[in-house]
Amino acid sequence: MATTLSKLQRRRAGFAYLMIAPGAILLLVFTLFPIVYGLPLAFTNYSAVDTTKWVGMKNFHRAFGDPDFLVALKNSLLYVVVVPIIQLLAILMAVLVNTRLKFVSLFRTAYFIPVVTSMAAAAIAWKWMYEEKGILNYILRSLGLIRQDIAFMVEPSLALAGVMLVTVWKGLGYYMMIYLAGLQSIPAELTEAAKIDGANRWQVIRRITIPLLMPFVLLCSLLSVMGAIRVFDEIFVMHGPKGDPVNSTLVTSVYTYKVAFQDFDFGYAAAIGLVVALIILVFSVLMFRYTRRGGLTYYE
Repeated sequence: MATTLSKLQRRRAGFAYLMIAPGAILLLVFTLFPIVYGLPLAFTNYSAVDTTKWVGMKNFHRAFGDPDFLVALKNSLLYVVVVPIIQLLAILMAVLVNTRLKFVSLFRTAYFIPVVTSMAAAAIAWKWMYEEKGILNYILRSLGLIRQDIAFMVEPSLALAGVMLVTVWKGLGYYMMIYLAGLQSIPAELTEAAKIDGANRWQVIRRITIPLLMPFVLLCSLLSVMGAIRVFDEIFVMHGPKGDPVNSTLVTSVYTYKVAFQDFDFGYAAAIGLVVALIILVFSVLMFRYTRRGGLTYYE
């Protein structure tokens, strides 16, 4: 009996490994291998024109003395502003669709459509909307809010905010579904017992809903921070590899692309990528420490 059970377990384990093998291979080839291969490059002058030499920390000193990289780093950190905005809106949307109202499934689908829309297609559509003769200016003129068209695409003070709005619109449905799963995982017995004990709606939210939703908040916040710092597609499609206008939309990922595939300075590009990875790591560690110390915990 034990032998038969052991064979069955081995067969199930083998089938499980077979199912995860394609994903593991893709992860190995397109994620782990580039990381392992790229790390040494950050300490060389590897490029398309020079003989490769070990330069040590020279690329990192160059990065923090490079005004374009500092602007890109500032814009990337500024882009993190989208994180609390998108998380708060996603939670509110999840609460809204976590009901048994009529047509609620239709709303869930509508909110999730941007997630499955190609970022390139979405960015092109928003770029058209932002044009001076685009639909956004038309709506604002029709409502009497403006008299002159606003140059959303060429005004440095508005360009980055416009791209942030695209990111918020595109990611809301994704995080909404995660929070919706978190809300639906909360046992109804807990909320019912709290109401029987005299707790009002706000007390139920503060003492039960928020604490049980915190693991989902941490997950979504981490994903959102990493996505904000590594933002690329929408900026590249809407404003090109130079971060126009006047470097106002230049972020680290776009600058890394420019250095690597336009200037062909691969060693310097690898160093920039490593700096960005370390920044993301610092954000992640700080968030984990903050939650562990009780900054976001309500389980007392």
